[in-house]
Amino acid sequence: MKPEANEYAPYYGKYVELVPDGDIAATLRAQGEQTQALLRALTEAQGSHAYAPGKWTIKQVVGHMLDTERIFAYRTLCVGRNDKTPLPGFEQDDYVAGADFNARSLGSLLDEFAAVRQATVQLCQHFSAEEWQRRGTASENAISTRALAHIIAGHELYHVDILKTRYLAGAAQ
Repeated sequence: MKPEANEYAPYYGKYVELVPDGDIAATLRAQGEQTQALLRALTEAQGSHAYAPGKWTIKQVVGHMLDTERIFAYRTLCVGRNDKTPLPGFEQDDYVAGADFNARSLGSLLDEFAAVRQATVQLCQHFSAEEWQRRGTASENAISTRALAHIIAGHELYHVDILKTRYLAGAAQ
């Protein structure tokens, strides 16, 4: 079941709205497979493509998706376990700048994506109804366990759409 708007900060609505209704663990599993299929069809040269000067490369986008999923999965774990410790925000541009994703192969990033997604799916499969409803604080905003899982899924859908429309349409063949 999708979270209500009062379970997350308004900024995250753009991600939550992208996620279809249904079992969020199953959604995460299926979309992870779809994203992998899309990206595994690319060449290394395509992985280094940026659609405009100053924009991230495809490898950097995948790295950003990895970092973000890890952070949000940790938040999901904390809130689901009823940890009331306020969780800090993070600056995505600093994370991408702090990692040399372009030095890695696209295949290694996708292998890591598969592992991270599998861990997220395993976490989300086993929450009870009560755990899904729990609330905590992240980036100084109240948030629920189920909102966090939906944000993970929506964040990926958001970036896959950008990859398809801005990167892959113009990537070198």
